[in-house]
Order: sequence, then C-alpha cells, then structure tokens
Amino acid sequence: MVVKPPFYNCPVNNPRRDLTACSGNTVEFLLNPNNLLLIAVAIGSAAMLAWPMIQRGRAGGTVTTTEAVQLMNQKHAVLIDIRPAAEFAAGHIPQARNVPAGEIKEKSGNLPKNKPLILVCNQGRSALGVAAKLRGDGFADVFTLDGGHNGWATAGLPVTSGK
Repeated sequence: MVVKPPFYNCPVNNPRRDLTACSGNTVEFLLNPNNLLLIAVAIGSAAMLAWPMIQRGRAGGTVTTTEAVQLMNQKHAVLIDIRPAAEFAAGHIPQARNVPAGEIKEKSGNLPKNKPLILVCNQGRSALGVAAKLRGDGFADVFTLDGGHNGWATAGLPVTSGK
C-alpha cells in the first residue's frame, strides 16, 4: 500500500518533482475547512494591496510637487483645489481655482479641456475619485497632486494664507 504524502511535503518526497502525483492534494488543501480562513485572508490582503493601484490607474497620474511646477510652467497646467471653500479661504496654492468636489459635475464645463488639470485636496487621496470623474467627462490630462495641499506646503512652495 502506497501512502500519499501530505501536500506540503509532496515536492520534498517526490525526487522527480512530478507534480501530477500531488495534484489531488491541491484541491484537498483548497477545500479543507481548516484552510478556508487562510485563503480568505490571502485574497483579502491581495485586494487591499491592489486597490490603491487600481484607483490611481482610473484617476490618471499622480504628480509630485516638482512635476506639478513643471507642468504649470511648460504646459500651462491649471490647479483645481477641490477642498471646501472655507478651507480654500484659509490657505491655498497661488493661482489655484477653487471648485469644491461636490460641485465638480456642475462646474466642469468651465474647466479648460486643452490644458492639463492638477487636482489638489488636503492630502492627495480624495482627489483620485474626482479625477476619475473628470476623465470620464472627456478631460484627457488630469493629474492629482501627490500629498495634496499639505505636500505642497511641506515642500516649501508658496501658499497664500487666509486673513
């Protein structure tokens, strides 16, 4: 009588590395109730790791503060600050236009389609969803500022302060 080795020992106990001898054990491992939680955690972890990349891909590109300045100087990019008006009034990037995220759908007709748009929020996260909406509305060059307004200020770039 031949004893089938457990799945995890199969390659070790299989000097010819014949994986067909172990194929039945793979299905057993996946269907074993003791392993279902382990598999669910692995799939959940993979999804959580992939989600930010999926969001960035849908939103277009993310630019650093240096790349944003280059886009503004070379391609006349327009900064769109999507923070609420009160936060914008408290301090914003010079030459940025305030279009709160909640109003972007109504006011997107006033934005130039022939220039790159750089979306600015507080930390660079909430702008991703707005960028995806603008790309869906036909805006080709939409970017989000990495780090948002906080990243801009941390880089030592000019910020107007509310008075």
